[in-house]
Formats: sequence, structure tokens, C-alpha cells
Amino acid sequence: MFEKEQQLIEEKIKTYCDANGIALAPLKWTAIPFAGEWGIATSFFQTAADEARVLSARPAVELRDEQRDERRDDQKRKPVPARAQEMAEQVKGQIGSVEGVSRVDAVKGYLNVYYRTSEYAQRVVDEVLASRADFGRGAAKGERVMVEYAQPNTLHSIHIGHARNTVLGEALARLTEFAGFETIRASYPGDLGLGVITVMWMYEKFYKGQEPQGVHERGQWLLKLYVEANVLLEKKENETPEQTAQREAYEAERREMYRKYDAGDASVRELWRVTREWALEELQDVLRILDVKMDVWFYESEVDEPSKAIVEELIAKGIADDERPQGGAVIVKIDEKLGLTKEKYRTNVILRRDGTTLYLTKDLALAKVKFEKYHVDRSIYVVDVRQSLHLQQAFAILKLWGFPQAEKCYHLGYGFVSLPEGAMSSRRGRVVLFKEVYDEAIKRVLAVESERSGNVPEGEREEIAKQIGLGALVYSMLAVDNNKDIVFDINEALSFDGRTGPYIQNAHVRANSILKKSKVESQKSGDLGPLTFDYELTKHEIELIEQISQFPAKVQQAANEYRPLVMAQFAYDLANAFHSFYHAVPVLQTEDEKIKNARLSLVAAAKQTIANALRLLDVQAPDVM
Repeated sequence: MFEKEQQLIEEKIKTYCDANGIALAPLKWTAIPFAGEWGIATSFFQTAADEARVLSARPAVELRDEQRDERRDDQKRKPVPARAQEMAEQVKGQIGSVEGVSRVDAVKGYLNVYYRTSEYAQRVVDEVLASRADFGRGAAKGERVMVEYAQPNTLHSIHIGHARNTVLGEALARLTEFAGFETIRASYPGDLGLGVITVMWMYEKFYKGQEPQGVHERGQWLLKLYVEANVLLEKKENETPEQTAQREAYEAERREMYRKYDAGDASVRELWRVTREWALEELQDVLRILDVKMDVWFYESEVDEPSKAIVEELIAKGIADDERPQGGAVIVKIDEKLGLTKEKYRTNVILRRDGTTLYLTKDLALAKVKFEKYHVDRSIYVVDVRQSLHLQQAFAILKLWGFPQAEKCYHLGYGFVSLPEGAMSSRRGRVVLFKEVYDEAIKRVLAVESERSGNVPEGEREEIAKQIGLGALVYSMLAVDNNKDIVFDINEALSFDGRTGPYIQNAHVRANSILKKSKVESQKSGDLGPLTFDYELTKHEIELIEQISQFPAKVQQAANEYRPLVMAQFAYDLANAFHSFYHAVPVLQTEDEKIKNARLSLVAAAKQTIANALRLLDVQAPDVM
């Protein structure tokens, strides 16, 4: 809000330091917690510490004779805190008057700059209303980020665990994009492997020619086949010799189908293509519901062959060891190659002795495409926490391979989603499908909305129910630290009270209601006339302005730390501040026209900021509910 003023103060600090031979450390500004005034502060501790280090190491003869004794002795006597305070006091004396700044203090080595309260409040509101949907958008960073997510194995229906992956990835992609990074959304579905072949085998043997109608019906049917196949293939306690023989025969058939796929058998490849398309159609529809638009699609099947050539390249570079001549596999002794004395990454197989690849092999091939074809500077992998070591090993091999981007590869891990009644399992069929939860959420919201919004046309009520139901589901996945497990409870998620999506959406609705009644909901800040906050602000106004002003910094923090939770928490705190303001501060009932207009503009700014925060979380902001 006060960038020009801050820049002017920094220039004055640098000018003073240059003139006095002080090597100024980079200035880092932090917000001062509101205590009657808003402000920012910067410390001189690093500058003082750097100076002390240089002076203690420099021979006295390097200082000019006339200042050597006095300056060197005096400064060496002063501890770093005292010298930092001295610098802050000296700089304070050089700043003088700056527009919008009420005062400057030097306290305990910090330079504190305070803004005039009325002007700060007005600048915050004006900036929001001028920028609208772009409020909080960061400057271009000059770096390209690829976020990889929404990548379930094909031939499985999409459950709420997959939904957590998708929501986390989409929120992060929106945050990095809004923060100023060029962002590419990528999906890497696992369309190859024994799990896929298992469903194909089950279909071919018992269900050939059948095809349920409907995108989600087909996807859910494929999951049913997977569960049935695992029942047939799983060894049971006290099974008879006949059952054992049957199970082993089934297993041999499944393995034979996998062999045929690898050999390029036309009929098996066609079955793979058709069933794969059924699964991808369901995934695409889930992404449509979640408003996720992928830029790039990678497939495990496409990097299988290229990954084998990479193995040969790593052998040639001396990174991988080929033990196939001795009946072994191709391995990478990561710790040894990195010169580590303690075990960290271990030794990894990148090609089995039968010549088949592993997940690690294909991840290396995929990374190569990211770096060389898409020129990615940062690569974010949204993958569950169980794959943490696997991905760290992949990043380490990429570093050995010579890719500088390996340092900026990041694993955004996330915990499991379970139900109040216990853990989910695709293999055993104990899953809650995303579409079922989504439909149930809409149904429950509609039941409530028919009572609360009788004057809203039925068609609009259904659309509102979708916004609220999906918002509840999405926010529940983001409001918990990504590393923690979630016990998903639809009743809690749909609550209009507490840390939920509907609670935040309701703050947007209430702000819209005030503006609609005032007939300024579609007008810009200038339409209210000259605004001024030059009156005694209530604590609720102050808290709301404080929350709004933090939004740009929260965007940068969430993007830089790869933590959508930061934005989820902010959205709740902002909504909470608005609800408190709504209950305590009169707006339309205010008799003073200037105060009324100022408060209306604050409501409009709050509404816009809530909408911006929700958009970054992939949650819609309804106008009524």
C-alpha cells in the first residue's frame, strides 16, 4: 500500500550509510502488529553484526590514521545490539518528513515507521476497489513452475482421497500463478502396471462385451471389477487344493496378459485403450466439476520406453552401475555418488534384471521432459506422503545427472483421507467415491436452502447448492495441514459455523446483501464520492482492515512455501473478522453520510478480498445462500 514511501525511506537509509562508510545489509521489512497505529519495521542487527565482524578481522593500518583509534576502539567496544540501536537512531534523524508517515521511531535496533491511521485505512480500501479481482496479484517472478497433480491410476473410480490430491494441486497452481510465477498444470495418470492389467483381465474373462452407460457409472464399474479380481486372486486362509489351483491359474492368466501387453499384442492393446478411455472420461468430468483445466497430460505408458534409454545414459555417465552381466539389475548408489558418509538415499534399482522399468525410472524420464521441453524452473509433485523417500531419491539422481532444477523440485505430500468408520481401501472396495459425496452434499444443501431461500427460483437454488456443497468439500480438504490425515465428516464440512467453506461463503453473501440494499454493489469506489476514514474507527473496522491488508503477503507466503493451508486459514480469519464487523458495526443505519460511505467501501473491499481468497482455494463465492 505504501510502496513509494517505503522505497523513499530505503533510499534515504542507503544514502546515509554510503556517506558514512556503513555496508548496509539487505533491508527486510515486517509489519508491526496494530496497537493504535499501522506500521512497518526493519532491523539493523545484521548490518551491525557484519560491521563488527569486518572490524575485528581488519588490521588497524587499513583505517585512516585520523579516525583509526577513535572509530575502531569505540565501535569494537559496543556490542552489536547497541551499535544497531545507534544506527537506527542516526538513520531516523535523516529521514525527515514523508507523506503518509505519522512518525519514525528507533527502538532496540529497529527502525519503526508508522502510518497515519486514516490514510492507511483509505489506501487499503482504495487499492482493493481499484484492483478488484487482481488485488493481491504479485509481480512476475521470471520463473516457470509446473504443478503435477490429479493423477489417479486409470481403471479406478475417483474417490475422495483422489479429490484431496486434486484440490491441493489446483489451489497451489492458482496461488503460484497469482503470486507471479508462470504456472503449468500437469497430470500424470498411472495408465500402466499390474493394477491396470488386473481390471483388464477381470473384464476379458468374466464381463467381455458389457459396458455400463454413463461416464461415472463406467468408472465405478471398473472399480467394482478391481475389487472382485482381488477377491479371486488373494490367498485365503484354509483354502482347499482346488481353490489354490484355481487362484494360481487366474494369476498365470493375469501375468500372461501383462506379457502380451509388453509384447505389443494388438487385442490386449486395444482392450487397454478402450478401458483406459472409460477411466479418463470419468477423471475429465471430475476435473470439470472442480473447475480444473490441465495444460499438459503425461502418461506413464508414454515414458516407459524413453526411460530405458535414460538408464543407458546414466550407465555411460558413471552414475548408474550395470550389474546385469552378473545376474543383477541396474542400480544407482546414490549416497556413494553424492559422497555421503551416512545413509540417506540408499541404493536404488532403476532397471530390473529382466529389462523392465520401475516408477523411479519413469519419474526420471518425466522430469527430463519437464526440464528440456517445458523449461521448468520449479517442479512441484503433489503425491501422498508414502512416496516421500521415493521422490527424494528421484531428486537426488536428477542432481547427479546434472539438472540444476533438481534443487527446486519439491514434494507436496499429503496424508490419507479416512472416514469416521475407518480407513478406505480400493482393493477391498471400502472407498467413498467423489461423485457420491458431491451428490450427497448438494442434496443436503438443497434441503436446507428450500427452507431458507424460498424466494429464490428453483433453478438458482440448485446452482447455489452446487457452489455450497462443492465449497464445503473442497475447503475441508484444504483446512487441514497437508501432512496430516483427514477424517472426512460430511456433516462437519457442511456446517455454516466454524472453520468451514460455507462459513466463509456466508461472509461474502452478507457483504453482498449490504451492498445490494445500498444499491452500490456494482459501483466502483469513486461512485461513493470522496472517501475518508478520518473518524474514530471501531475495533471491528480496524481488525477487518488489518485482515484485508494482509492478503497480498499471504498470497506470496502460501506460494513460496507451497502451503495452500496459509490461504485457507487466511480466508477463515478474514471471514471471521467480517462476521464480527457485520454484527457489531452499523453500516446502512449510520446517520453520518461520510462514515456510511466509508463503511460501505470497506464492505465492498471485504467482499472482493473474500472472493479473491476463495477463488485461489478453488471455492466459488455465491451472492446468495
